[in-house]
Amino acid sequence: MQIIKSFAKLLVFLCPVFASAQSTYLPEGNKIYHFVDRMEIKHQANTGINFSTIKPYSRKNIVEQAQFINKDSSSLSKVDAYNLNSIYMNNSEWYTGDKQGFMSKNPVLKNFYTTKANLYELDIKDFYLSVNPVLGFQFAKEQDNSEKLFLSTRGLTARGLIAKKISFSTTITDNQERGPSFFQSRVDSLHAVPGNGFYKDFKVRAFDYFDGRGSFTVNATKYIDIQFGYDKNFIGDGYRSLFLSDAGSSNLFLKLNTKIWKLNYQNLFMELTPQFRSNVGDNLLDKKYAAMHHLSVNVSKSVTVGLFEGIIFGRKNRFDFQYLNPIIFLRHVEGTIGSPDNALAGLNFKANALHRFQFYGQFLLDEFKLNKIKEGKGWWANKWGLQLGAKYIDAFGISNLDLQVETNRVRPFTYTHDDSVSNYTHYNQPLAHPLGANFQEFIGIVKYQPAPKWYISARMIYYKQGFDSSRLGYASGSNIFRTNTDRTMQEGYDLGNGKKATCLNGIGRISYEFKENLFLDLSLQYRTFEIDNISHNSTIIAAGIRLNIFQREYDY
Repeated sequence: MQIIKSFAKLLVFLCPVFASAQSTYLPEGNKIYHFVDRMEIKHQANTGINFSTIKPYSRKNIVEQAQFINKDSSSLSKVDAYNLNSIYMNNSEWYTGDKQGFMSKNPVLKNFYTTKANLYELDIKDFYLSVNPVLGFQFAKEQDNSEKLFLSTRGLTARGLIAKKISFSTTITDNQERGPSFFQSRVDSLHAVPGNGFYKDFKVRAFDYFDGRGSFTVNATKYIDIQFGYDKNFIGDGYRSLFLSDAGSSNLFLKLNTKIWKLNYQNLFMELTPQFRSNVGDNLLDKKYAAMHHLSVNVSKSVTVGLFEGIIFGRKNRFDFQYLNPIIFLRHVEGTIGSPDNALAGLNFKANALHRFQFYGQFLLDEFKLNKIKEGKGWWANKWGLQLGAKYIDAFGISNLDLQVETNRVRPFTYTHDDSVSNYTHYNQPLAHPLGANFQEFIGIVKYQPAPKWYISARMIYYKQGFDSSRLGYASGSNIFRTNTDRTMQEGYDLGNGKKATCLNGIGRISYEFKENLFLDLSLQYRTFEIDNISHNSTIIAAGIRLNIFQREYDY
């Protein structure tokens, strides 16, 4: 990874000379994401090229999209108009209109909360800076659990813009969490906190962890953005992604994104951590590396198709320079060096229709032989995943009632490799879908915003999965950390084979935005997990308050 770090330093030195306007990015879980999704479907036009498949979103592009929407403001509902104004207020460095409505009537000590969205905001010629606290406190009770559940988050977030040529952002939080029983079991099995990673034990069955993210971005030319940082990335249009997800831990990355004509081409180079057994002590963890490309094409104003390829490097602590080539197909490079690495490819699509619907999907191909598929005998190396989904906004004529359905299906041994380093994982967690492999999943989501400050949502997830059987010494292909040579047969691997398990996970939530970015939350969650005809049930009621932070999810 040293070559990537050196390359990034060189770019920072050279690029500001040529840079044009450059933007920071919206953090995961921001309330704006869903509104942008709605507007893209409603207007059935991609004003930002391939705008919503690659995440996180650029703040500059968000404002450009909002300004396009605002041209037809007469068709906006009261709720949509509120959300549109919130976009401008929370990304004011890119807003060119009248900002008087963003100002607070009663600033704190004259210099703080002079604007409604930011604790401290400085906007002068050639320099913008905003600083905000990050706070989150949630308390919950789980049925048949004597311990009280809680999540406490305190931190700081800041972003800045220098001469509209160099942007930077950072978020740092300290967290203590005692989640539900199935969350604790997942920490024990992964040796990592879901969505984060490193942790220390805290009190009884609770965990203490630090989450630090940050990046800087420059614009090499009018069409090429360069970002270097430590954070998460997501490729896809669904709730889940089979290519790259933000469900795991952050990682060090260098990203080049090119937008021109009807094309969007992203190069992503990452430094990752292979699986380890303990997080105790001061030992330096090993590293592995990845390179990913994603090319999207707008075939029309409402239809986008994309190509994905990714490589996980199989050499610990050593970067292979050939993978720095941003153009050549990675599979070809992998072949020229002897095919030692884990190569994946994929297709995705998105189509908006009738100003109400969006249909999307992904097809991931890890490995296969056509003749083996035709035989239908369940050859272990027919490894692939499929996602299909649909969104319906203003459902049944009810304004701001939005529905989404999605299914994900991943064959056994997908994402695995023949060594324990180059599997599709980072810091003891999957890089893509959090369930790993050998599962079928169904997701239903309802989102309703009846009034500007009220948010109501419900989500139901059902999946079935086959697990390894230690009694029989049987590898089902669901555990992507195991090598794919660790199996007892060549054929007979069907979806869900192994020790069968089913899970139903549902949650309903009501949130009220008391002040800009300050939310009060109340939720009820029920989860039942059955394996070996034994059910493990959890019912959780939770209440909390959060400022400038996303809602914690237990969606596995």
